Amino acid sequence: MGESRDLLTPEQRSRNMSRIRGKNTKPELLVRRLLHAKGYRYRLHGQAGTAKLPGRPDLVFAGRRKVIFVNGCFWHFHTCRVGQHAPAANAEFWETKRTRTRERDALQREQLADSGWDVLTVWECELKDQSVLEDRLTQFLEGGLQAPTATGRKWAVQSLRSGR
Repeated sequence: MGESRDLLTPEQRSRNMSRIRGKNTKPELLVRRLLHAKGYRYRLHGQAGTAKLPGRPDLVFAGRRKVIFVNGCFWHFHTCRVGQHAPAANAEFWETKRTRTRERDALQREQLADSGWDVLTVWECELKDQSVLEDRLTQFLEGGLQAPTATGRKWAVQSLRSGR
């Protein structure tokens, strides 16, 4: 391996990394505020009554059997430009970590679908157009499972239940 290109000292990098949160992130709060303003009520971080759901979804709509994950593009290896950015420093570590995260996410979505839950993944890059996001969330929660995004791609929605 070559020398690290990181401009920060290991102590500075450690401090920065320790401040990255997994819950109550800005993208998650934006989605929560939008849904709350539209009258939707939900549970947070994988709580469905007394049970904890696989992957600890950010938003749980237990009565509808629907969950929403709000994922950061970089951390969850999205196909967008930000998600595909590969850090030069410690590249092998990051590739392994992000690939493992992507595989874990897929397994958790499958487990949820097998348990009868509909799953929607909202990517950080999709938060730019709030009217499109609002339409997408409403359609998902009111029964529509798949519709194209503004870019024409299918949303990351999984419904593997029979009869749907």
